[in-house]
Amino acid sequence: MLAHTTTVAFEGLEARAVDVQCAVSPGLPGFSIVGLPDKAVSEARDRIRTALAEQGIALPSKKVTVNLSPADLPKEGAHFDLPIALSLLAALELVPAEAVARAVSIGEMSLDGSLVAVAGALPAAVTAGSLDADLLCPEACGPEAAWVGATPVYAARSIKALIDHLTGNAPLDRAARGRLPDPIAGPCLRDVRGQERAKRALEIAAAGRHHLLMSGPPGAGKSMLAARLPGLLPPLSAMESLETSMIHSLAGTLDEGGILQARPFQEPHHTASKAAIVGGGKRAGPGQISLAHNGVLFMDEFPEFQREVLESLRQPIETGEVTIARANAHVRYPCRFLLVAAANPCRCGMLFDADAACSRAPVCGEDYMKKISGPLMDRFDLRLEVPAVEIADLSLPQSGDGSAEVATRVAAARARQAERFADDPAVTVNADVAADALAEVATPDADGQDMLLKAADRFRLSARGYHRVLKVARTIADLDASDGVRRPHVAEALSYRLVTQP
Repeated sequence: MLAHTTTVAFEGLEARAVDVQCAVSPGLPGFSIVGLPDKAVSEARDRIRTALAEQGIALPSKKVTVNLSPADLPKEGAHFDLPIALSLLAALELVPAEAVARAVSIGEMSLDGSLVAVAGALPAAVTAGSLDADLLCPEACGPEAAWVGATPVYAARSIKALIDHLTGNAPLDRAARGRLPDPIAGPCLRDVRGQERAKRALEIAAAGRHHLLMSGPPGAGKSMLAARLPGLLPPLSAMESLETSMIHSLAGTLDEGGILQARPFQEPHHTASKAAIVGGGKRAGPGQISLAHNGVLFMDEFPEFQREVLESLRQPIETGEVTIARANAHVRYPCRFLLVAAANPCRCGMLFDADAACSRAPVCGEDYMKKISGPLMDRFDLRLEVPAVEIADLSLPQSGDGSAEVATRVAAARARQAERFADDPAVTVNADVAADALAEVATPDADGQDMLLKAADRFRLSARGYHRVLKVARTIADLDASDGVRRPHVAEALSYRLVTQP
């Protein structure tokens, strides 16, 4: 008897359909799985055999062969347990073969027959919807998968519950969407004493998704400022929420079947490896830059990261996606993030304090910042020095606009950009504009152009630096509700570019 069902194999955000074929035929008793399975998939036969025995189902003394097609696609993960078990049950004529063939399934099986949650329920549901098939999954995955809405999702606690569902003895209800967590108010920008210039830079960064580098002594408030950046960004759109949630679903970081509402804020430690930051590992999983997709990636102690980690950021910053190359596959993940980096001026952090600085000052500061290569530094649109706050200022009352007021201005600037780029789905903010399109949207007035050309010549701006100044100036003009880019906008953009040189 031959039966089949469908499951998925993950390649980046794509969940590729895999045909699970099972044949029970005369021959030497055995249970083999072919089709490039990894160790976890190969071990499924022992989990399935024991789980079915717990339900009173003994395998016949025949040869059981499971083929995972296409055979040249690597199969990784324990989520193949459930589809293999269902195709086997159909081949044994214990469940209707037609019902199993019409379904996509994922899930890990325990030895007692219960189904264990697996990562990737959202991408699997998207694939099931494209195939016009039902999705069968563990009970814990149902609320997450139901958010796709393009396919019926049936979530079961155990293999016995699925058998009863497929045979019509106890049909399962369709899984309901998980409960969204109540929004949590983030820290307010008004809590930061002083640092008005840095607050302004945060506003510009949020409005145009411009990468930001802050340099200053320990305790100046760099981390406090970065933590308040997500509160300035507009909420995720429906498409952004689904796309970002799919990445977190693959990483297994979604909570209680909900999807992301708030923009992600990732802050990896400076000891993180290249695979942890960019993505990779045995299964080529998403890294911190992809988990920060549509959100903020905060890298504190920036020069302390390994050099190869820092250099690996250069291409993703430009392209908005990262490709993880393997011998038999290339896995792509989106990574349009806002990079915020913080650095001390030198290793001891006291470069600008004559009484506390080490004997190597100021050479130590130059050496320390040179850990950031010129090409990487060139990709920061905004650079500023964050000075130390006077102790007396800490007792002063709160001042300046709070996060809510700044977020309103940022939302208005983003709305202007959305209207400007409505005909180009690849461009959503000013940071996305291609260099050859800047002349149409960000050409300064005569005085602004004259200032920019003189600054470019005097400070030897690269072509990338020149274009990024124009993008920042365009964002400043949007915050000013100005249709054109004028000299003051260019001047402010240049002021954030010509500091913190390596």
